[in-house]
Amino acid sequence: MRRGNRILLSCIYWAFVLYVFVPLLLMILMGFKDSKFIGFPIRSWTLDWYMGVFVDAELLSTLGYSVTIAILSTLISVVVGTWIAVLLEGRKFIGRAAVFGLTLLPALVPGIISAIAFRIYARWLGIEPGMGAIIWAHAVHNVPFVVLVVMARLSTLPKSQIEAARDLGADPIIAFLRITVPYLIPAILGASIFCLLLSFDDFVRSFFLGGYEPTLPVLIFAMLRSGMSPEINAIATVALVLTAAIGIWAERFTRRMNRDTNP
Repeated sequence: MRRGNRILLSCIYWAFVLYVFVPLLLMILMGFKDSKFIGFPIRSWTLDWYMGVFVDAELLSTLGYSVTIAILSTLISVVVGTWIAVLLEGRKFIGRAAVFGLTLLPALVPGIISAIAFRIYARWLGIEPGMGAIIWAHAVHNVPFVVLVVMARLSTLPKSQIEAARDLGADPIIAFLRITVPYLIPAILGASIFCLLLSFDDFVRSFFLGGYEPTLPVLIFAMLRSGMSPEINAIATVALVLTAAIGIWAERFTRRMNRDTNP
């Protein structure tokens, strides 16, 4: 019976792996097709579509624009999210549950509803569509994820370290900067990479709050309106490789930092 369960679980696992990775593999292969149309069989292969990604000035400008938005929105969300996490973790005050619930709300609201609400609110505040509006919306959406990750890390911080620092004469700010912040760095880094990828991949909020200059997901959507082509597959593959490389590096770096802070 146990052996049968293991076989069943293995079959389910490999079926899931195939379900996830086969579409990605097909997408990558279609970027090598020497034709303007998507479909099998691939009779001839070319690198032109992939080479074109790195020489297209408009595409590179859009990529830089998306990366800039992702970095700035991540910085804002990390600062705000860390501050809220420190405020909530280990403290009891009236309204704590309400503050925590409102903090997590942006992550629970469906994307399309959130984008419409941001668009209406931006117009009411007089914020013009463009980079500033997108950064604002992405940062608000990403704050809950920072709060959850940082609070989880804070819950494992040995209280004795803070008490020792206070006994040695450190005031609360010095104790926070010397003890708490270094301990939180792995969590902050992990949350930063997660927020960076979320912002880079965000389509709905970028579409509703963007101006004349599109982000990369919006540009791909605009290209899709004229039909699928190997060019779109090449662009998507390059974006996939970049995000996967960043994610793998962050995972390894975070694991190494966790070992260093928890010998």
